[in-house]
Parts: sequence; C-alpha cells; structure tokens
Amino acid sequence: MPRVCWITSVLLAGWSASAAGVEPVFPGEHWARRDPITVGLDPTGLEAMSELARGSGCVVRQGYLVYEWGEAGRRRDVASAAKPVYTHFLIEAIAEGRVAGWDEPVDRWEPRLDGLNAGLGFKDRRITWRHLCNQVSCYGAGEAPGTAFDYNDHNMALLFDTLMLRVYRSTWERVDAEVLRPRLADRLQCEDDPTFMAFGPGNRPGRLAISPRDFARFGLLYLREGRWGDRRLIPAALARFVVANPLSLTIPRTQGKPAEMIPDQRSIGGGGNQCDHEGSYSYAWWINGLRRDGTRNWPDVPADAYGCFGHGDIRAVVVIPSLDLVVSWNDTKLEGHERVNAALKQLLPRPAK
Repeated sequence: MPRVCWITSVLLAGWSASAAGVEPVFPGEHWARRDPITVGLDPTGLEAMSELARGSGCVVRQGYLVYEWGEAGRRRDVASAAKPVYTHFLIEAIAEGRVAGWDEPVDRWEPRLDGLNAGLGFKDRRITWRHLCNQVSCYGAGEAPGTAFDYNDHNMALLFDTLMLRVYRSTWERVDAEVLRPRLADRLQCEDDPTFMAFGPGNRPGRLAISPRDFARFGLLYLREGRWGDRRLIPAALARFVVANPLSLTIPRTQGKPAEMIPDQRSIGGGGNQCDHEGSYSYAWWINGLRRDGTRNWPDVPADAYGCFGHGDIRAVVVIPSLDLVVSWNDTKLEGHERVNAALKQLLPRPAK
C-alpha cells in the first residue's frame, strides 16, 4: 500500500467517537469491554505487543478495555511515571486558586529556599512551579533556574513535598486519604486502591503504586482533555497544555556541578542529571517530540503520542489521541525508545494486503 494511503487508513481507524459527535465512553466501577476487532484493533498485533513487553498491562480503545495481559489489576510502584500525576495536582491547585500560577515562586511555600547559594546570587529564590515540573529548576545544580535541564529526584521530592505538605496541608500518612483518593482515584472510580505510599511513609513517600488498568484511567482522563463522564476534573486548556509544550532544544543538559540544597533534602528516587530532555519533556510528560538529531522518540508511532514513563520505560501509560487509544504497562521488558516504539507499532492499524 502506498504510504499516503497507509497514513489515511491510520487516521480513519483512529477517528474517535467524540470527533463524530458521539458521546465518548468512560468506565464506571469496572471497565466496559469490547472485542478488539469491533474497535479496529488486530488481535495478532495485540498478542505480538504483549509478547514483546512481557510483564503486565492493558489496552483501551474508544473508552473500552479491549486487551489485558499478565496481572493488569495488580498494584505496583510506577517510579518516575508518577511525575505527571504530581503535575495533575498542581493543575488542580492552580485551577482552584491555591497556587497563583505556573510562575509563582516556590519560596512562597518553602522559605528555606531563600537562604541557599549566596555565592550564586541566591538563585533558588527564583525557582517556580513551572521550573519544578519541567525539571529546569537547577535545584542542587550550579545553573540558574530555567537555564538547564536536570532530571533530578531531589527536585521532584521538593515538588511533591511542597505541594502535598504545604499547598494541600496534608501529611505523608494522610495524603492518600486527603488528596489522592478524593481528588483523583475516587473520581476515576479506580478499582485497585492506588497509593502514594508504595513502600510506606518511611520509604520514599510519594512513590505511586497503581495497577495498569487504573493507570489507564489516568491516561483516559487526559485523552478526554480533563473530562470524566459528565464532570470536568481539570480545565481542558490545561489538560492540553501540559502534554503539548516540551522544553526547547536550546535548553542544555546541566553540567552537573553540585550546589547547596535544603539541609537533609530527601530524594524521591535516585540522584540528578539522569538524562537529557531531547525536546520531548513537557511538564513531566514525555511526548513524541523531535530529538536533537531530528528523529522522533517513537518514529513509527503517531506524532501526537505522549505518556508517563518510569524506570527506563518499563512502567508506563501511553496515550495516542489520533487513535483514541491508551495502553498501560508495568514490570515489562520495554526498556528504551526502540523497544517502546516496536511495541506501540504493533497497535497501529495494519495496511490491507
């Protein structure tokens, strides 16, 4: 089939109910299910994807659960894939007026930032929420906020702790009951009791444990641009914004020179300077952007794809709006862009022979 015809077939297959003026489908207490063929997916491709991935996961198309493998209902840690969930609660705080906006200085909530790095012009006073979400705060690094990318789990601990303990006025022990469940999990009718205490409050609080089928609900929320059933959970403009505004390629990776942090600053995972943003990091989401070499992260996948990824991609939820599709997985062998691309490629409509 000529390439132009193949592209047309992909786009037509991805034509969603909402684009047709039909009310979009959402799960209730349990997912509504459909046979893959009835929603335009090839069972052979689904099986090939799960064989490549291993682990556990599920595929949702047009709001229906169409495929599961492994233990899709088992709650597990998702590592860095939790970061867009932190951004989600910041969106809520902005929408409710708790936080003045993306560019509000974080020292309004964490005044200990003000006294750091006198020799660097007290640079941390200028850290904003936008900087934290995009990991350009340069917290703990020598550069000024906004000038370099530092994929840094001290940065993310500062974001989580300031947001949850100060903005939402919760505690590590109560954050599930006071924030995660009432503001997200209960609204999405999650089935498997997600928690921010994957390893307990004494071991890296803020680590999200969630099942693939519940994480797919989070992906569907963003596919539906912040709407869930007849409720709007976050403004559509903000839901679109955070998955479509990657860092500019002009922003370099940090040089990694250490700088002063708040005494006893904890990490939510590892250290800093773990990777480059490659023009694809957007408010803690990874998008299918153009990398420094001009290629896309997943070259065989529609350009509008985006997702949450953890532990080198082995834990994830991926959204492909043009296909009205969400896929979620955990504990897989999908480490690195090439294997993710190969797995997602199996979900594309196949050209006619």
